[in-house]
Amino acid sequence: MPTPVRGPIPARAGIGLRSQHHEAILQTASPPAWLEVHTENYFHAGGPAVHALERARSRYPLSLHGVGLGLGSADPIDRDHLERVRDAVQRFEPGLVSEHACWGHVDGEHFNDLLPLPYTEEAVEHLAARVREVQDFLGRQILVENLSAYVSFASSQLSEGEFLAAVVERSGCGLLLDVNNAYVNAANLGLDLDAFFAALPRHAIQEIHLAGHSRRRVGSRELLIDDHGSAVCDDVWALYEVALRRFGRVPTLIEWDTDVPPLATLLAEAARADQRLERCHAAAA
Repeated sequence: MPTPVRGPIPARAGIGLRSQHHEAILQTASPPAWLEVHTENYFHAGGPAVHALERARSRYPLSLHGVGLGLGSADPIDRDHLERVRDAVQRFEPGLVSEHACWGHVDGEHFNDLLPLPYTEEAVEHLAARVREVQDFLGRQILVENLSAYVSFASSQLSEGEFLAAVVERSGCGLLLDVNNAYVNAANLGLDLDAFFAALPRHAIQEIHLAGHSRRRVGSRELLIDDHGSAVCDDVWALYEVALRRFGRVPTLIEWDTDVPPLATLLAEAARADQRLERCHAAAA
């Protein structure tokens, strides 16, 4: 295996590495600052995808982003899955490791989705305990990402921001702030974005995600769908600038998982994020 690039993720823009770009990412004259991949895609010991990531890993800092642990599920954590995560972490030596504030399985049945939790004290304690379990097993801190959601719970006692802040306080985890998810939740569920950002602890925000979304008519309502299938819209760029003013320069990922465009399109989106990161740095200087 080529020697990984070690050290923290730089506070610049990265992109998600997709199979279409395995060769191009090694040859581009305008490389991104770092790469992120979905952890579960690299559980196996060999094969083209693993070998491609090993090659890319010799040039780029890496973040591993998990989608399968279902940290908020009531079932015990899948130890086989967690061991595979640990193997990937040890093999690829990522600068950041992240998961989601969600549940995803019950009674041994897994759902192909990231399902939201009620924002209650009981859910805080449950999720925080599971995050601590994962961090102890991996021997490192993980980041927890805020979800996009299409339903809210009448039983919720806390706001989304208060819920995440409490999980940070009780587990010692960091946060991955998905700005597009926050924008989607504001449109679909009435999330107060000012209050949401104000509730999040500044020190905990260690990565930001930016992505596109689509619009879908459901009965008389128009919903925003977090599908990662298009460019970041102007409103999300504006909200990203608000986030930078509050949280400072943070490593920022361009997510594009469906209808994946040419690498040049992703690099152009990353350049737009870098411009805003530089303006944030200049304003703070």
